[in-house]
Amino acid sequence: MGWNSWDSYGLTITESQFRDNVDVLAKVLKPFGWNYAVIDEGWFMKNPLDRPTPEKLIFELDANGRYIPVPARFPSSLSNGRNTGFAALGAYVHSLGLKFGIHIVRGIPRESVVRNLPVAGSRFHAQDVADKTDACPWDPTNWGVRDTPAGQAWYDSLLAQYVSWGVDFLKVDCISDHPYKPGEIRMIHRAILKTGRPIILSLSPGPTSPGLAREVASYAQMWRISDDVWDYWTNPKAFPRSVHDQFELTAAWSSYARPGNWPDADMLPLGYLGPEPGEGKARNTRLTTDEQQSMLTLWAIARSPLILGANLTKLDDWTTKLLTNKDVIDVNQFGHEQRQVAREGNTVTWSAKGRPGILYLALFNLSDMPVNIDRPYAFYNLPGDSYKTRELWSQTDGDTSASVHLVLPPHGCKLLELRRP
Repeated sequence: MGWNSWDSYGLTITESQFRDNVDVLAKVLKPFGWNYAVIDEGWFMKNPLDRPTPEKLIFELDANGRYIPVPARFPSSLSNGRNTGFAALGAYVHSLGLKFGIHIVRGIPRESVVRNLPVAGSRFHAQDVADKTDACPWDPTNWGVRDTPAGQAWYDSLLAQYVSWGVDFLKVDCISDHPYKPGEIRMIHRAILKTGRPIILSLSPGPTSPGLAREVASYAQMWRISDDVWDYWTNPKAFPRSVHDQFELTAAWSSYARPGNWPDADMLPLGYLGPEPGEGKARNTRLTTDEQQSMLTLWAIARSPLILGANLTKLDDWTTKLLTNKDVIDVNQFGHEQRQVAREGNTVTWSAKGRPGILYLALFNLSDMPVNIDRPYAFYNLPGDSYKTRELWSQTDGDTSASVHLVLPPHGCKLLELRRP
């Protein structure tokens, strides 16, 4: 659980903006479990708004060819005239009781290869590392890395740098699909192990193939199950993904979610997305309140990581209440044996076990019209004749019954906590 800068700041986040968001994260959301603060792509670009014309981009590099934060954007990176990276900013995040994360794209900077800079702690240079036949299809900054001792030395040098910054969470992009790069995943995993620091490895983007689940689970704690999800209920285009798209995917991946391995349905584009969102113009989320509840309910019961994209400095009361419902968070944090138990047209139902004596039943309406639900609990293969219910969003207690009787609004849901009488 945590916050990532991409949905509100895209490539442009600055230190002051990050600190302002982290302060809100610590004060408002941390008591409910939201504890990771992640700087997404572009922190090493001096002119990130020139990304559409990559030949204009200017990067900040150290003497060993590694990206470092741009001092004009992250002033605390400078100490006595030397760029010490995110060490000071990581320490600030930790001082608030939070965890610190960054985003990178796999590979080695192309500029480092042109300059053939030495790889820290090794006898290798950048040209020994780079595979110039392997370019990320959508990112112009790096070349791929050879699966060789030189390549391993490169990733070892990166992780040594990140440990010195206090990094707890590493999101690596262009690695889990289009293309899938198992060699680089293994090298990064080995480099993390060598540091001795418990760093979460998050692989992006998706869709990671379910056929690779066992392999990625042996190296990473999180992996994306789809391409980028944004604030659309449905989207006729292939990109970006919509909330509606994720129902089928999360059902296919549900059996792989377990402690230490979390299929990732992507960030939550809730609240205010701006001033420079990674998709579209600055805005309040396009999702209705019912759609936002459905999204968070699906992510919670599917046990996806909950990584928020909102600009936290502009949280309104409704969004704050949505994000701080402790009972819903408990579904995500303590649920298990989660699975889709029924799909009847546009009505989808999930169940999960919770803490001892608790079951959960989430019912979703994917259609544009209200839906009446009238089903015995036995229809959902629940192990009991009748249950005492509590609807977790409304905090409404129901009577003891052998059946579900309720109305779902368009694109809405109900999340029931069930206890035997």
